[in-house]
Amino acid sequence: MAENLPDPAECTSMEEVRAGVDALDAMLVDLLAQRFAYMRAAARLKPQRNQVRDEARKAQVIANARARAEALDLPGDLVGQLWDHLVEGSIAYELERWDESRSKL
Repeated sequence: MAENLPDPAECTSMEEVRAGVDALDAMLVDLLAQRFAYMRAAARLKPQRNQVRDEARKAQVIANARARAEALDLPGDLVGQLWDHLVEGSIAYELERWDESRSKL
């Protein structure tokens, strides 16, 4: 559990629940910022634009997220769908960064 967050089982009001959800949402966005920093690094490191989309890697990332979710007793289908959107968005972002970095040369 993240620091400074109450245990959900110990929440006694909706205000506590909402405060916990809001704090976690902020942490998730911070983690997404770090993930997208890796996408910028990937765009910088891949010499060919066609290397940005890697269907085998995409499938592996989604399968890993789904397996982790299921191990934590979360809905694997939902997490798989979320990760599919996340990975597709990441690919689009990486393509934009790849194009942007090469247009400056």
